[in-house]
Amino acid sequence: MTTAENQLRREIIETARALQSTGLTHGTSGNVSARCNNGMLITPSGVPYEDLEVEKIVFMDLEGGYYGDFLPSSEWRMHLDIYRTYEAAEAVVHCHSPRATALSTHNRGIPAFHYMVAVAGGDEIKCADYATFGTKALSDAMIAALEDRRACLLAHHGQIAYGPSLNKAFGLAGEVEALADQYLSALVLGEPAPLSPTEMKEILRKFRSYGKQLDALDGDDAGAFEMPQRRD
Repeated sequence: MTTAENQLRREIIETARALQSTGLTHGTSGNVSARCNNGMLITPSGVPYEDLEVEKIVFMDLEGGYYGDFLPSSEWRMHLDIYRTYEAAEAVVHCHSPRATALSTHNRGIPAFHYMVAVAGGDEIKCADYATFGTKALSDAMIAALEDRRACLLAHHGQIAYGPSLNKAFGLAGEVEALADQYLSALVLGEPAPLSPTEMKEILRKFRSYGKQLDALDGDDAGAFEMPQRRD
């Protein structure tokens, strides 16, 4: 195990534990992975986050083969298919965050009720059709719902997000949960009026102008993104 791989394994453990400490998931639900050496590293199946160690993080190749004494997460197929489909994906976070999950139980995504929906790369955050967890059918439904976006909900299940780093994939999952919370609050007064397709197209253009990977946003809308550092 190289120093770089060892560090990546530690970052996966830190991210998995952060899911629990921030309330984005509960118990052993959810999973975290990162691209590594023509494959991926992923959290093991059924191991409590507090018991994770670098040796328990599972390496899988892009053909779905795994190495070591621990089984990979039962959701490994979704992670693997994201890496196969999106070259920009370097990390994936899947969680059962409360509000995103609540929306998903109604087979509802998050429409353009707020311009920050564009944070996931599209004019809405879609909800994938339901399929049994761990199946190819679920992974196929997820890929269809992503449709060049970086996050989607999973019907009667939760949400999944990817990014160019573990930090940004985790941050995007947090943004999706915050948007789900806001949308559910807005629904108390009725269905909120969506922003127009023309406006969302302009918002997406403006987001991209801040960086090809949406590295920064102005002001207090920074959310999951790292702000640029001033050099004196």
